[in-house]
Amino acid sequence: MSSEKVGVELRKGINGLDKVVLRESRGSSAEVYLYGGQVTSWKNNHGEELLFVSSKASFKPPKAIRGGIPICFPQFGSHGSLEQHGFARNRFWSIDADPPPFPTNSLSKAYVDLILRPSEEDLKIWPHSFEFRLRVALSPGGDLMLTSRIRNTSADGKPFTFTFAYHTYFSVSDIRWVRKLLWLLEKTDGVGVDTDVIEEEFEGGVANDELEGGADDDESEVRIEGLETLDYLDSLQNKERFTEQGDAITFESEVDKIYLSTPTKIAILDHEKKRTFVIRKDGLPDAVVWNPWDKKAKAMADFGDDEYKHMLCVEAAAVEKPITLKPGEEWKGRQELSAVPSSYCSGQLDPQKVLLSS
Repeated sequence: MSSEKVGVELRKGINGLDKVVLRESRGSSAEVYLYGGQVTSWKNNHGEELLFVSSKASFKPPKAIRGGIPICFPQFGSHGSLEQHGFARNRFWSIDADPPPFPTNSLSKAYVDLILRPSEEDLKIWPHSFEFRLRVALSPGGDLMLTSRIRNTSADGKPFTFTFAYHTYFSVSDIRWVRKLLWLLEKTDGVGVDTDVIEEEFEGGVANDELEGGADDDESEVRIEGLETLDYLDSLQNKERFTEQGDAITFESEVDKIYLSTPTKIAILDHEKKRTFVIRKDGLPDAVVWNPWDKKAKAMADFGDDEYKHMLCVEAAAVEKPITLKPGEEWKGRQELSAVPSSYCSGQLDPQKVLLSS
């Protein structure tokens, strides 16, 4: 493959699984495993990893890979009768050597086209014929683009319905950092600090309890802009519907929410890394926000106990209103990820330049 297309190479990955490596001339890169059709790495032109993959992730089929960008299809979460998040993320995809015309950014030379069709076993648990075509591309500037095209290829004349998500795991700095620092300074005035004791008390919930409501959202280390005032379904409360109240979404406990009718652009601002992720999406009206926090992290065999501190899932999705395709119809859902430097304005990250820019 490397001889056919500049910046694209087929290699062996962990446990001998096939992966495609994409490279742009300025230094950015991405890796896509054929197992799951899953992006497991996205690096900027400085070689910094932008996605989170757990150190305990299992690259052993049929277990799904914990991290990167799992594809949730034909079911997101438990919104249906299939296994959690459907089966696309733990099937072997094929390289599509001759895809149909693909109207997308022609400047990108580093891309790969994958295709998934149902096996006989898949048809037993979800009796619908389909073709799922996925293009993963790197732009010359290092943006990562995923475009999914799903077509109903049924010959029986029956439509099918599905839900979908790009379950993207972003790598972030410690999302509890500022709250810890505020508690530390309040207790010690910055003198005679025993960081080990502080860490223990913070992990034990003492600092969290005493800081309840005490930290300004605008000072938070990691925050999401673009979902303010929107309705969401809270998966931790039986998918009950609420309206977001804060000026920005910040993190101090487990979160698992499906935001509805979201804008096409969402920003994740990371103070410590001075980085802003920008998510642009088409055909995906919802956005899922997830972090398991400490107790759930410890309960997952393929997730490190403390790794929740350095990851955040913000997932472009179509969940609330399932998509229905008649035979011959095709759906397209696109996600473009950018990582841009952040700057401060009056002591705060200024997301407006990011959200209002084209």
